Amino acid sequence: MSGVVDTPDGATPLDPDEREGLRFRHVTTRDELNELEQANVQEGLLWLARRRKSDVLSERFMRELHRRMFGEVWRWAGAFRLTEKNIGIDPLHIAVELRKLLDDARYWSEHRTYAPLEAAARFHHRLVAIHLFANGNGRHARIAADLYLETHFDHPPIDWAGGHDLLHTNERRDAYIRALRAADAGEYGALLTFVGV
Repeated sequence: MSGVVDTPDGATPLDPDEREGLRFRHVTTRDELNELEQANVQEGLLWLARRRKSDVLSERFMRELHRRMFGEVWRWAGAFRLTEKNIGIDPLHIAVELRKLLDDARYWSEHRTYAPLEAAARFHHRLVAIHLFANGNGRHARIAADLYLETHFDHPPIDWAGGHDLLHTNERRDAYIRALRAADAGEYGALLTFVGV
């Protein structure tokens, strides 16, 4: 399973206990893992299309979305991470910081604090910065941001990939990672440009 340990720039490395949560022992490369995860994400999107309308700005929904996206690949899908990572807050503060973000996002939409795309970009950035889960945070946050746009602003989704694959190193992924890192420093201009503001 050594190839699975390799992580592209901007991806979160998994610790040995988290890797033990992989449901498929035959997976040995990052490409194999990405393929399995992408198939599971597609099933998660089908679940989203069938679900009853529910409050997307809830901890319960955020966890269920992750479980639906990654639960067929990882046993810990939908559970908040328990370990420190190269990104993200102390795991002990995840639930509190998520609650603050969800409350902020609700306020932004109710009071039209930001234009829809800016609200979604800020929501996405903070989800990634909190880093709720051991893996899959970027994909989860992109889908959650699109749901936020749809349910709270009646706005179409963001074209995150722009014709590229954000799981592999390419110009679009590099721009995405740079934009998130700039937002970490309080500079949202690159992220707003990235999402089409």
